[in-house]
Amino acid sequence: MPPDSLIPPHGGYKKLRTYKLGNLIYDATAAFCEQYLDRKDRTYDQMVQAARSGVANIIEGSEASATSKKSELKLTNVAKASQEELLTDYQAFLRQRGLPEWAAESHAAQTVRRARPETLDQLRQLMAALVADSELLPETPLSDCRTCRTCQTCRTEFAQTKDAVRSKAARKAEVAGNVMLCLINQETYLLGRQIARLAADFEQEGGFTERLHRIRTEIRKKGNSEWASRD
Repeated sequence: MPPDSLIPPHGGYKKLRTYKLGNLIYDATAAFCEQYLDRKDRTYDQMVQAARSGVANIIEGSEASATSKKSELKLTNVAKASQEELLTDYQAFLRQRGLPEWAAESHAAQTVRRARPETLDQLRQLMAALVADSELLPETPLSDCRTCRTCQTCRTEFAQTKDAVRSKAARKAEVAGNVMLCLINQETYLLGRQIARLAADFEQEGGFTERLHRIRTEIRKKGNSEWASRD
């Protein structure tokens, strides 16, 4: 940035990886809540609003950077806090349904990190692949009379089929919740790095007030030099 630039370049949030990933998390959370939560449930609105806040504060912080680095830092911190709040909601979703939370170094979690989906369609394809990888199916083939559900064989096989369907639904919920945890963990990590960089820039260059002081000082020095040269 030129030393005499009072208003620095700002508003380039669309190029930020945190903005792009935050938008994906927002869209995916809206879809997740639509599928797994009741619209009347307070958690539905809470999760969608937290995801939205994560994106909105990145935008506001980027725009505010023109005149206030402190505001940019504060708003980026708010974005990170919103993502951390959303993280706990997804953890609660898994816990309350008795579904496991994947370890950070598990094969599935590593697969998500390597995939780096950029669109909702890519994310859905990733989730479907993870579900298929561990899909639970009935252990025994259904008999020819499976539709009667009256004989002992059919009652047993019908129960196995229901368990398999239930297991598949649980697996889908487990994958969906854990994939979102992976994405949010990536986002909070990236936001943490972004905050550290903003803090370092602020310490080194100061904010609007410091830039204004430097420019005024330079103008006065330049004016004094001109008067001195006339003498």
